[in-house]
Formats: sequence, structure tokens, C-alpha cells
Amino acid sequence: MMANPIIRKLEQFTHLSAADRAMLDRAAATQVRKFAPGEDIIAEGEEPREVNLILSGWGCRYKQLEDGRRQIMAFSLPGDLCDLNIFILRAMDHSVGALTGLTVAQLPRELFDDMTIRHPRITQALWWEALVNAAIQREWTVNIGQRNALERVGHLLCELFVRLQPIGLASADSCEFPITQADLAAATGLSVVHVNRTLQELRHAGLIVLRGKHLTIPDLAALMRASLFNPNYLHLDHIGRHLDAVE
Repeated sequence: MMANPIIRKLEQFTHLSAADRAMLDRAAATQVRKFAPGEDIIAEGEEPREVNLILSGWGCRYKQLEDGRRQIMAFSLPGDLCDLNIFILRAMDHSVGALTGLTVAQLPRELFDDMTIRHPRITQALWWEALVNAAIQREWTVNIGQRNALERVGHLLCELFVRLQPIGLASADSCEFPITQADLAAATGLSVVHVNRTLQELRHAGLIVLRGKHLTIPDLAALMRASLFNPNYLHLDHIGRHLDAVE
């Protein structure tokens, strides 16, 4: 498991003090649980009691229809918090599940409240993260509503790759990619057959190399162009880093 990924993630948005980082390390060591692939962290209808921090592995936010069809609405990566204000809800209106083996720190409300009250830099970064998550959701709506199959799949690959880089889980051109074609289909509104055909098209164009659970993007700029991908909605301009730290 990588060193506390939420520190690397939040430092995209602001400069954390030593006390801030110590608080986040404490949070990451709280009520650590492991989940198997396919297991729910929390299921639709359950009462949320903790904020879930992904420490390692890949998860997803999803809705499942009565006939078994599933729509993935977000992928959760190391450093992601599953819903900052989850305590407001009496019951979950969606599920959060593990796509791979997952390690999660479950933050009790008291610890989360203490962290946000006593550490304004962390609170600032969490608000920034919440705004980015909302922007990602808007982009996913555009992806399903307006882009063709190649653009949808390519756009999602670009997004995940760009999100993995700041937390140290992607090199200049490659990353581990453990999600299945069925997961990609559930996230893009395509059939598994259509996803398979689209991945073959991306391969034949030399835009991706996908072997097993490893993705290589030989020319990220070319894949971005082919997918109509503009990373501006991820707000990775590091404006927050220019703020003075409160030590």
C-alpha cells in the first residue's frame, strides 16, 4: 500500500502544514478495513455512519436496477473520500463497492468533525475536492450524452490516467489498470461487446496498449485529441499550492 494517498491528493489544492499531515496520517490509520472485489463498502438503503477514505485499490459508486443492470457513476481511487457530507443522509441512495481488493479507513463523525474544525487548510482542500468531483460528474453526463463510443472510452481512459499521476500511481505513459471491460461498459453506457470493439479500434490506431491489467498510452496528447479530452474540469492547476502554509 502506498504512503497516505490523501496527503498527495489534497496537496494538489493547498499547501498542508506538518500538523495537517499528521492529522491526515491519524485519520488514515483509523478503523482500517479490507474489502474483497465485488463487496460493498456501503449499500443502497444503509445508514451511513462513517466517511470512507480509499487507501489502496479501486472502487466505484453505482446504482443497480431490479433486473441487475448496473450504472457506474464514479470510480474511486486511492486518496478519494466517499462523500464528505454523508452524515446528512438517513439512507444511502446508491452503493459504493470494491472493484479490486480495497483497503479503506472509516472515519467516525467525531474524528472528521475535529479534523475539519481544527485544520482549516484541510477543510479548504476538501471543499476544492468536492467541487472537482462535481465537475467530473458533469463531464460524465456530457460523455454519455454527446460523445461517440471511441470518444467516451478514450475520454475515460484519459481522465483516470490523469487522476492517477498526482498520487504516484502512473508513470509518464503507463499505469496499472485493473478494471474490466464490463466495468468500462457500466461507466460509459455501452455494451461489453461495443467496449471491446472500441478498445480494439484504439489499439489499432496506436493510441493505447492494454495488456492484462496494465495500460500504456504512447502519446497522451494524441489520445486527448481523439477523445475530445480537455483536463480543465479536473482543476489540476495547483493554484492552492501557492498559498502560504500555516505551520
